[in-house]
Amino acid sequence: MIAEKVMTTKEIANRLSELFKENKWDQAQDELFSPDARSIEPPHAVGLQSVQGMPAIKKKGADFNSMVEEMHGGWVGEPIVAGNHIAVTMGMDATMKGAGRLKMEEIALYEVKDGKIVSEQFFY
Repeated sequence: MIAEKVMTTKEIANRLSELFKENKWDQAQDELFSPDARSIEPPHAVGLQSVQGMPAIKKKGADFNSMVEEMHGGWVGEPIVAGNHIAVTMGMDATMKGAGRLKMEEIALYEVKDGKIVSEQFFY
């Protein structure tokens, strides 16, 4: 039996970036996240809460998508790796239901343990 190779933080960063740039957010979660990962929002987040576990993270993503009336564009920067952390800048231009058009930039910080993302934290 061949043991599955554990991805390095750099390999995860490269794959995460590749999938994000292809707008494959769900696939990134399915491939790279630990089943009990945490997703942490800043205290001032409107409508989104910090959650734990992939079912809750997937629901949070669906809840966010339901708040978007129209997506006008977005971007993802190159990942920066330091130890077992990955930082990614990203932005979007969207019309939010009931709130008008919003241009937003953020930094997402991912923590990797045993070849999987165990937490994501957003700063905006």
